[in-house]
Parts: sequence; C-alpha cells; structure tokens
Amino acid sequence: MPTTATTSRPSATALGPQERAVLRAVGCGLRDDEIAAALALSEDAVAGHLARILVTFGLRDRAAAIVHAFDCGLVAPGRGPRTRAAGPVRRGADGRAAGAKVRISVLGPLRAWRDGRPLDLGHLRQQAVLAALALHAGRTVSRQELLDGVWGAEQPVTNVVPVHVYRLRKTLRLGDDPDSVIEHDRCGYRLVPGAAEVDLTCMEDLVTEAGAAHRAGDPAEAVRLCARALGLFRGELLAALPGPLAELERLRLSERRIAVAQRKAAWQLELGRHAEATAELFVLSAEHPLNEPVAAMLMDALYRGGRQADALAVFDRTHRRLADELGVAPSRMLRRTHELILAGDGGGPGRTAAVR
Repeated sequence: MPTTATTSRPSATALGPQERAVLRAVGCGLRDDEIAAALALSEDAVAGHLARILVTFGLRDRAAAIVHAFDCGLVAPGRGPRTRAAGPVRRGADGRAAGAKVRISVLGPLRAWRDGRPLDLGHLRQQAVLAALALHAGRTVSRQELLDGVWGAEQPVTNVVPVHVYRLRKTLRLGDDPDSVIEHDRCGYRLVPGAAEVDLTCMEDLVTEAGAAHRAGDPAEAVRLCARALGLFRGELLAALPGPLAELERLRLSERRIAVAQRKAAWQLELGRHAEATAELFVLSAEHPLNEPVAAMLMDALYRGGRQADALAVFDRTHRRLADELGVAPSRMLRRTHELILAGDGGGPGRTAAVR
C-alpha cells in the first residue's frame, strides 16, 4: 500500500485575498513590519491574519507557515517579494512618498502623472482596471476580481485583462522595467509598493495623523490635517468609470469624505471656531440635504454661534425634505437635537454623532 501522504498540494482557497497575500509574504521570509509596509496594513493586522492562517491550516508556528506557503504554490523557490521588498514608505514635508515617481488620483476623475506630467490612461475600461488596482493599493487583485469589478455581469469572452494591464504597464513604467509600477504573480496584479503614490492612501494617512493629534491634545493640528485630507478630494469621484466597483467606490468615498468633514467640524466646534464650522457644514448640507447627522451638526453649530432660529429652520427644512423625497420622519437623533435646542441646551446628539 502507498503511504497515506498525498501528493496534492494543500489549497489556499480557504483564505481571503489579504490572508493569501500575508501567507505568500511570510513564505518569502518577510518580517511582520515588512509585510505591513508592503500590504499597507498595521503590524497588528498582519499578526491577526497570520494567527488565523495558523488556525485554518492547523499549523504550529511561522516556520510551518513558510513551508505551507511553498506547498500551496503561493511561493516558488527564488521568487517573491523579498527581491523587491520595500521598507516603510518615507514621505516628504508635502506628504508625498519620497522616491515615488508615479502619482495616481482616485479622489476625483481618475488621473495619473509621471514626474509631474499627466499620462494618457487609455479608454474607460482600461482606466477602470487601473482604478481597481489603485483602490486596492497594497494588495494583489486577482484577474477574476478585475473582471467582476470592471465588467460585472457583462464579462468579455476574450481574455482582456492582461491586455489592459500590459498597456497600463507600458504607460506607467519607470525606465525600461515593465514591472516597475504594476507587478504580476500567480495570484493577480498589484501596484509595486513605493513606486506609485495613490491620493486615497495619502488621505487616510492624514486622517490617522489627525486622530493621533487630537488624542495628544492638539485639536488645532487635527483640524489642519483634516483640511489637508479633504483638499485631496477634487471633482466627481471616479467620473464616468464603468463597472460595479466604481459605482460602489463612489458611494464609499463620498461617505468617507462626509465623515472626515464631520470630524473636522466637531473639532472646530471644540476649539470654539463656530463660524468656520457653520460655513463648511452649510456647504456639506447643501450637497447632502438628506444626511441627518450633517443636518444635526449644522444645527448644533448654529446654536453654539447664537443662531437658534437658524438652527430650528434647518430642522424644519430637513424634516420637509425627508417627508417629501423619502416619505420618512426625522430620526431620533435629529429630533433629540431639535428638542435640546428648543430647550436652550445645544451641544447634544448632533455633535456626538459626528465624532463616532
């Protein structure tokens, strides 16, 4: 009888895309800090992914995970990110990544620049492929994910993804290296860490720094960093790009912008800068007239600035629009803000909702 050992490779399909990327990086010998830098994760997140990998496959330690990465076929001898591994991305005083020569913007119409010069990214489907890679910067995106995200239910018969990626690599590449900005492995495609700077990543870094500044007792610096983050949003998000991914990301990024603006306004109110917060919340409320947390914050800002009647008018206007356009009554949070202002006790639920 043959031995009970099987010659088939253990499958990595039980893992999610990010955990597969972590396992591959572990198999290539990267430390947790190197994996965190390469995949744009925190070291705690990397440790969590590795713990789940060990449990999923019944592995006892990191050494066993390295062996398993080879057995799964995620890593081939002599190949992997160690040959291209980058340390933590260094940023200059302007917030841009030091050494990054390609900039990609997704917080508006998709655009890219190399050495400061705008690049022709081709037709819209090709642009949508680049947007998918930029929106998932730091991790590998599989060919099927690109098909699902860019084409949805109308997937092409021909294998077009490699063609689009080939053209994008030629457009973006630095020097003569075709893998300098977009690299390919058996799992899919990704932007090379450190080679391309994505404004979405810069925005999230600034928001993280703002939170740290506020926790350190410097709300003025937190407001300044939020303002820089909001300044990266320019124009219609992913304008005209086709596909389910672009559609979902427009909604997500729009909500993210609102959340950052609310956080900034809350810290402005904390500093007593009522007029600044009110002016910016008026603009945000006009753009999103059915957003009740924004309306509640605007009411609170107006009340704090001595404009109780204007605050109550915002409630009445929002109440009417909710009834006319959605057929719903104001939420409990908006009603409670209204009640507190009527009672002469502002600074309640409207402000609390903004900083969650």
